[in-house]
Amino acid sequence: MQTFPGMYRGFLDCSVRTYRQDGLHGLYQGTMPALVANVAENAVLFACYGFCQHLTRTLYGLESVSDLSDLQNATTGSFASVFSSLVLCPTELVKCQMQALHEMKVTGKTSLHRRVSTWSVMRSVMQTEGPQGFFQGLTSTWLREVPGYFFFFGGYEISRTFFTKTGQAKGELGVVPLVVSGGIGGACFWLAVYPVDSVKSRIQVLSMAGKQAGFLSSFINIIKTEGFLALYCGLTPTVIRAFPSNGALFLAYELTRRALTNQTSSH
Repeated sequence: MQTFPGMYRGFLDCSVRTYRQDGLHGLYQGTMPALVANVAENAVLFACYGFCQHLTRTLYGLESVSDLSDLQNATTGSFASVFSSLVLCPTELVKCQMQALHEMKVTGKTSLHRRVSTWSVMRSVMQTEGPQGFFQGLTSTWLREVPGYFFFFGGYEISRTFFTKTGQAKGELGVVPLVVSGGIGGACFWLAVYPVDSVKSRIQVLSMAGKQAGFLSSFINIIKTEGFLALYCGLTPTVIRAFPSNGALFLAYELTRRALTNQTSSH
């Protein structure tokens, strides 16, 4: 929907037509690179987030990470995303290309078959662009991730603050507040940077047909030819996806962190 906004009437139309064209398999196209992308990104993101929290704590002369303000945590998350983008960009490029293969085939912009493996897409990128081809859209990824994760962690921390009762620590929150806070953080991320993500997706998908112009040129071209609303095509399914996925992400993160902290303190 992001790359071909005029091809579908909306989320439901796109879902139904995808299912009719390719069956259930079509709705899971790009699952493997999507899994790799999420695992790699979140592993680097949260590892760097923890490190950046301690760095920020030291810079501000605070005794504990828990003393960081919501704004400081948001800024820390934004900085951590610089590093996670480096592992996210190549895997997300493969995922985007696999998901949009049908549309690229219909418009005559690729000769690849509609059903391809992750490896065949990677091989095609290597043959046509070389290793640097996997980093098509890196600038757009940074432009999305850096401000996006400010709102992501900011929304999460502010929500946790809202749910924290007087005399209670944030680390004591239960499952429901953590899931809701994570979902709000995910929704804030996409609502803040969705137009940037649309440009990134186009650059990565259309790179199958040849080298694309940079972020600014692509952004201006979309505005001129299709209007600003084209940059928001696909926002509804993205936000619907973001709430439960990020709720589960932060729940897993917090429970894992607590378990590891308890294990360390017991030794």
